[in-house]
Amino acid sequence: MKRTKINSLLNSKEVNFPVCVKGWVRSFRNNQFIALNDGSCLATLQVVVGLDLLDENTLKQITNGAAISVEGTLVASQGKGQSVEVTAQKIEILGTCDSEAYPLQLKNKPSLEYLREHAHLRFRTNVFGAIFRVRHSLAFAIHKFFNEKGFVYLNTPIITASDAEGAGEMFRVTTLPFEQTPKTANGDINFEEDFFGRSTNLTVSGQLEAELGAMALGEVYTFGPTFRAENSNTTRHLAEFWMIEPEVAFNDLSDNMDLAEACIQYLINYVLEHNMEDINFLDQRLAEEEKQKPTQDRSEFGLIEKLRMVIDNKFERITYTEAIDILLQSPAYKKKKFKYDVSWGIDMQSEHERYLVEKHFKKPVIVTDYPKDIKAFYMRQNEDGKTVAAMDILAPGIGEIVGGSQREERYDKLKQRMQEMHISEEELYWYLDTRKFGTAPHAGFGLGFERMVLFVTGMGNIRDVIPFPRTPKNASF
Repeated sequence: MKRTKINSLLNSKEVNFPVCVKGWVRSFRNNQFIALNDGSCLATLQVVVGLDLLDENTLKQITNGAAISVEGTLVASQGKGQSVEVTAQKIEILGTCDSEAYPLQLKNKPSLEYLREHAHLRFRTNVFGAIFRVRHSLAFAIHKFFNEKGFVYLNTPIITASDAEGAGEMFRVTTLPFEQTPKTANGDINFEEDFFGRSTNLTVSGQLEAELGAMALGEVYTFGPTFRAENSNTTRHLAEFWMIEPEVAFNDLSDNMDLAEACIQYLINYVLEHNMEDINFLDQRLAEEEKQKPTQDRSEFGLIEKLRMVIDNKFERITYTEAIDILLQSPAYKKKKFKYDVSWGIDMQSEHERYLVEKHFKKPVIVTDYPKDIKAFYMRQNEDGKTVAAMDILAPGIGEIVGGSQREERYDKLKQRMQEMHISEEELYWYLDTRKFGTAPHAGFGLGFERMVLFVTGMGNIRDVIPFPRTPKNASF
């Protein structure tokens, strides 16, 4: 008999027909009631076992975590908590699980920290099942959003010779031996003997390559892994993460903001439409977590309330200068409640961004026209000579979730900026060429996928929204 997924059976309008279900045991009560989950949904399916159906040895093997196959009949449930259940006629043990050695004793409610240490098994918990179903939906919705708008999905290289951000925090890729590394006559590493014949790294962004696509295809987006060798051991940073990066020819900064706002609202709407069971569960989880915090540290918004705030409001748009003025006039600043100082020219910290969103405007905020000294070389310079046509989207509970800009399409201006920031023209000749051969205004942004998943799920640590986190001193599993 062909297997049927549990989510399909729980939504069935019909009863009294034969079924085959397979999954993992969540509980087994009174040698009679099995709670079975197969990952297709949050809920478990109750399997009712007749008293004479199984021998003693088989009964002992039905433990928490064991994988089983059940053939039986889907019937209307007589008990509370479920509308249907399966009356078992045949049970096969697919994989045993030593209940004493099994690390996930769910009755003990293992902490998130504990589960991070057992990341290879944490998918089996309700929390992580919900998170990764939501992550899947968000990934699908990203492709759906851009496809509906006529964008071309462009795969940009994972191995690259360029540093798109100019930060220098890159992972080197090489086949050269550590011992007896070939050297040039002057003692430098001889990269001509390396696989690519030059120094290469894991990409920090697909943006520069995406711009090349936009200058021919008009509207493109990338969605792939990126890598930063940034030694930031925080709840908001990963060494390996995924980025969504659209680039659009003929768009200016205003068009860019419209696209980013529409994208975020589309993604949240999609999840609320397709993953409400998981979102309700995560909302309850967050509410319980908030109760454990001191009153002053609690969020003003529940998860669903926060998501509704984003989709029901047009994002507030202010300049960086206006943002700094608001912060300087704020009670939080005057009472010295900010950990970091506020002045024009600073790179705003998360506490500043969250104040603007959660306290002042009480909705998402887009900040534009940042000082050029704290932004990347490729951003279009404004006429004031001090700022660039950049934009960041700030979301409640998390701060910055999107960073983007109108790109500098003027050859002379871009070349001058690269010289000022000591970025090699020789290395990026191909990027400069797009400004020589048919240049046009264009804009784009980067949406950190894990930041988006973090926001939508209400989790507090970015390591909990990627299956296998890569962080300083940690590359397990």
